[in-house]
Amino acid sequence: MTATLVAVACLAILLAALFSLRYAWWRGPVDYRRPRILMYHMIRCRRPSGRFNKLRVAPAEFERQLEWLVDHGWRFAFLSDLDREAGQSKTVVLTFDDGYRDNYTTAHPLLLKYGAKATLFLVVDRFDRDWSTTKKAHHDSGELMQEPKLTDAEVREMLQSGVWELGAHTLTHALLPGLTDKEKREEIGGGKAELEATFATEVSSFAYPFGIFGTDDETLAGAVGYDHAVTTEAGISTDTRAEALRLKRVKVSGKEGALGFSIRLRTGKRGLLD
Repeated sequence: MTATLVAVACLAILLAALFSLRYAWWRGPVDYRRPRILMYHMIRCRRPSGRFNKLRVAPAEFERQLEWLVDHGWRFAFLSDLDREAGQSKTVVLTFDDGYRDNYTTAHPLLLKYGAKATLFLVVDRFDRDWSTTKKAHHDSGELMQEPKLTDAEVREMLQSGVWELGAHTLTHALLPGLTDKEKREEIGGGKAELEATFATEVSSFAYPFGIFGTDDETLAGAVGYDHAVTTEAGISTDTRAEALRLKRVKVSGKEGALGFSIRLRTGKRGLLD
């Protein structure tokens, strides 16, 4: 074998190894009786040089994902349906964090088209607030603050359609570990109370901002009346009752296509380095 052929063979092996690390296509599926909770933020095209493009799933890609779910026999459910869905095969829960306006203008019509439903984790004080700097001070470009947010009127229309249910995401998208116990109660419990009063609907689920929380936050979420709470930990929870207040989610990234999505639905993660 010539040196060139050896080099080509080595390169092919390296690329195959990298592909396996990225997609872990060889892993078997997690039991399909375990619900998949998908995490979305925005349904819009990427911004040139945007820092948060992984949070932006293009509308055409989102429609392909909904079509794929329908074609492969997945059943859509709200997060509040989780206990009733126990033991059912191929249940998927779509969740949207923060409250971006494209959830109404773009995601909502597509959910109606495909007979899907979703849980919206809404920040109460979501306008003119750059919460990305709360976690990392150098994320001060204002990129997320500049994204249009849902108005209360739009949220009401979404809820009235029967396609959406409402979950809480604190009052201000707070970084919980940096708060006092009183402040945590105001953010976690106050967010629930504000949403229920504003939209005249029960709010039984919660999403930890940035996915950062401690056991005290989990305890508080249960104490103020949430039945379920979701994290940003990638994966599929194996016992949704025992893990009701720390549920894993399948991350849907705006930087990958159909293959990554289908693998995530099988295993909860795209690859070994996810």
